[in-house]
Amino acid sequence: MSLIEIRGVWLTNTDSKVLRSQQRIAEAMDFLAETGFNVVFPVVWNQGVTFYPSQLMQQTFGVEINPNFIGRDPLRELIVEARRVGLKVIPWFEYGFASSYKANGGLLLQTKPEWAARDRNGKLLQKNGFEWMNALDPQVQEFLLNLVLEVVKNYDVDGIQGDDRLPALPAEGGYDEQTIALYRQQFHQNPPANPQDRQWLQWRADILTEFLARLYQEVKAINPNLIVSMSPNIYDWGFKEYLQDSVSWLNRGIVDMIHPQIYRRDFLSYKCIINRLITEQFTDATLTKLAPGILMKLGSYCISPEYLIKAIECNRRRGIKGEVFFFYEGLRENDGALAQVLRNKLYAQSASFPTLSDLSVGVVNNQRSLSLWQKLERFWRNLF
Repeated sequence: MSLIEIRGVWLTNTDSKVLRSQQRIAEAMDFLAETGFNVVFPVVWNQGVTFYPSQLMQQTFGVEINPNFIGRDPLRELIVEARRVGLKVIPWFEYGFASSYKANGGLLLQTKPEWAARDRNGKLLQKNGFEWMNALDPQVQEFLLNLVLEVVKNYDVDGIQGDDRLPALPAEGGYDEQTIALYRQQFHQNPPANPQDRQWLQWRADILTEFLARLYQEVKAINPNLIVSMSPNIYDWGFKEYLQDSVSWLNRGIVDMIHPQIYRRDFLSYKCIINRLITEQFTDATLTKLAPGILMKLGSYCISPEYLIKAIECNRRRGIKGEVFFFYEGLRENDGALAQVLRNKLYAQSASFPTLSDLSVGVVNNQRSLSLWQKLERFWRNLF
């Protein structure tokens, strides 16, 4: 009986040259297939530009594609090469609702200043160097939704992926005029000055959950076989810091695969988080959706072969059938040492990528989500 596992890796444009030519892409896909991987998550949205020619971006912001790729379509090239070697492709919308990194909002907020997220002092929302669009604003949500649907409609992909910025908003946000008015209408008072107030956290997180429910529905309406994959921050840190209520996402059935970013640099910390997530967040019914995000490389850090082996063995012992590595270039470090470990030991036996029926245990009714979304949309339209 053949194995069924998620063996994935993120493909970035930062600290990587893979996307610079189709030849490099082809070589990378060959390398991944030979190493035993079966799915790649290539970046398609980053720093306010796309990595494919986007009509939506051209019409809204006058920039069709990342300037480094004018005249090319890296996403289409990657799909061709991935298909050639049997890899699944799930595009990764890396920046999500973040507009820029240390660029005061960048092109997006220079063009659409009304889309800016605000902190309690009314200033542009910034966290860890990233500047943010207002993820609670229906216009901003519509833009991100249409960006995702543009890829789904125009490319032969196997799904789409959000991360710690989609859907997400730093908990310090939500103090823009419109969101305050919406909160005031419901609770007859202004939002708490404390961003960590539990009701205020949950209320904003619920709006993002409804957005994900709508995104899930609309992707499935185009192709029910597409996988909606999410890589949030770890619960409940991600809930408190970025309004990511991933427990609700699982309970509502609005995510097919989930890759919490368990980016710890020692195995004991990784193991403790795995144990806690399985105990507190996942059930027997939802464990099939879990393939943890493992930090392989970041800056000068690179995971040791010993930690790599222990992490995957830990996953299998706990019934977790897969993992996703951040990021591709870690496999190339030290003359491909980590790839060799995977190829010769942990991924020596080939594995099929799971089908939706492998990942899911039942049909979900999202009717409540859509009706709440419609109510929110009507309110926003009539507010000002």
